[in-house]
Amino acid sequence: MIPNTTAHSLPPVLAGPILRRLEPTRLVLWLVGSAPLDLTLLLAPAGEASRRMPLDATRCRRVPVGRHACLHMIDITLTEPLPQDTVIGYDLIATLDDGTESNIAQWAPHLLHAGTDRPSMVLRSRADNILFGSCRKPHHPSLDGLARADALLADHIADADMRPAMLMLCGDQVYADDVAGPMLAAIHALIERLGLYGEHLEGAVVADSQALYAHSASYYHREELLPAFKSNEALRERFFGGVEKPIFTTSSAHNHLVTLAEVMAMYLLVWSPVPWQLISEPFMPALDADHVRQWNREKESLDGFCRDLPQAARQLAHVQTLMIFDDHDITDDWNLSAKWASTAYEHPFSRRIVGNALIAYMLCQGWGNRPDVFSAVLEDVTTLTATTDDADRLQAQAQDTLISKLLSFSQWDYVLRTQPTVIVLDTRTRRWRNRRLPNRPSGLMDWESLTDLQHELLDETAAVIVSPTPMFGVKLIEVVQRICTYTGHALTVDAENWMAHRGAASVMLNIFLHSRTPGNYVVLSGDVHYSFAYDVQVRDQDRTPHIWQITSSGIKNEFPPRLLDWLDRLNRWLYAPRSPLNWFTQRRHLQIHPRLPEHRRSGERLWNSAGIGQVWLDAQGRPARVVQHNADGRPSTRFLAPDHGASDAVAEQTKAGDQGR
Repeated sequence: MIPNTTAHSLPPVLAGPILRRLEPTRLVLWLVGSAPLDLTLLLAPAGEASRRMPLDATRCRRVPVGRHACLHMIDITLTEPLPQDTVIGYDLIATLDDGTESNIAQWAPHLLHAGTDRPSMVLRSRADNILFGSCRKPHHPSLDGLARADALLADHIADADMRPAMLMLCGDQVYADDVAGPMLAAIHALIERLGLYGEHLEGAVVADSQALYAHSASYYHREELLPAFKSNEALRERFFGGVEKPIFTTSSAHNHLVTLAEVMAMYLLVWSPVPWQLISEPFMPALDADHVRQWNREKESLDGFCRDLPQAARQLAHVQTLMIFDDHDITDDWNLSAKWASTAYEHPFSRRIVGNALIAYMLCQGWGNRPDVFSAVLEDVTTLTATTDDADRLQAQAQDTLISKLLSFSQWDYVLRTQPTVIVLDTRTRRWRNRRLPNRPSGLMDWESLTDLQHELLDETAAVIVSPTPMFGVKLIEVVQRICTYTGHALTVDAENWMAHRGAASVMLNIFLHSRTPGNYVVLSGDVHYSFAYDVQVRDQDRTPHIWQITSSGIKNEFPPRLLDWLDRLNRWLYAPRSPLNWFTQRRHLQIHPRLPEHRRSGERLWNSAGIGQVWLDAQGRPARVVQHNADGRPSTRFLAPDHGASDAVAEQTKAGDQGR
């Protein structure tokens, strides 16, 4: 039980609930409380009697991450299946120490839509309506695509048929490596407010987390805190120093998150408005004039992020949300090459930095995708958090042991046996490394993981594949990346794409051509900070599989507009569908036709606007309609087929969703 909330105490729930994996006989939810909570789940399907289920230890694993922060990982198996395609109201009721009950309407009223008294979910019988996107950077100056998704949902909250089957977050749900100064200050304030556990830091200039937070270089100069001896120069250059990327974008590692507490606080602050209410205005440390100006710019963007945050949290509480990591969830260029991996993992400090982000990812994202495979790892987490010292610091040996297990863990990917099947790829940890030339980019998946993918696809008629990085991207950008790779600058342009590694690309094309794999594929991706849609066919005499590459990025991020305009224009000139240059690339096996964005300027193929993507699929698993919902309030942008056609049936079904937007 928990104490009653007073003006001087913490609310019972700090973040969540977030709906994770939902099935008629199984519900997976995630939330963080200010203490271990005594919870009861209420389910109220429309037209049926409600059900109450106490969440005992067999249904809810409680994992403390601080004195006043406890993860609640809810996993319920139902003996009586829930109805599909029906609005199901739900509530989480916390029992206070005086026996009174507090429900979501009381401790998180921002999660309720107008005219409702509790959140709701819909278990769709088909995965034929999918919201998706990636790259949600809090201090980017755009509006939040998750808030835009919530506005879409609000229009149809009582109509089960119009609600999406899932929200698929394709990577970079948090930016552990690109943190605004005011966000870092909020993180440190929240760590102190909640008593998040500290840690020892082996191999660093500072001894522990408290020394890190108090150090004069903690803001905008964290690269100075790396070990200062010659053998670690490559680490400084590759892990923190390689941040200038003038061809495409600029990122900053100078506020890179280091400790587990910092990453856990980041998750709370990007997924819930409640933690922001528990801390005072972020305090600006002593900074030079340039960084003061940067701080003020970042704070203005963060203020906008916080205004949108209640709507973003409400979206996560109403739609099944699945996730997969990309690089920024852990660190920029994560596992890009064999050389990067050996450099980062051989030093205890950089290994700890990567490992802490991976622990937090497992607890806040990975577990909810595939709970069954994390049972043993969660036992190690429980052991770790149960053995803090007098200063509330985690035991270093137990923490390093857990990190070693996660770095070798091979079950981050997962499959949803829906109609059509949804297969979510791990393109970060099981890479096809170039042992002969370790500086060259690794293939996004190794031979074994590609073989596993083929096995999952056998005898399916259609499939949705979630690949954080587009399988079929903008060819000119891939060529620039290849040139930089051959000149030894792969890290400076994020030279990682499916075609960068010949072996991985060839195996993937062979999977598409296999006689027992599907004839229709939809590939959903993010990563690149712009949106596009391609119709792709693999040339083959006997069988021509059809692939649709649909990319939506970012949720709260964008590409430099003038640079993208030039790249789009040059790509159209050099790599048009009938261009002979295609025959010098892997595209000689493919026929690629771009879908044209509605409201485009002349010839435009790439759409540059923060927002959220949505795709509707027909009975054969083919995209009937593809839309990018712009976060800035502009009308939603449809991607028209190459012949400018569209499905009249789906257009009629969703016409109401475009009105007034």
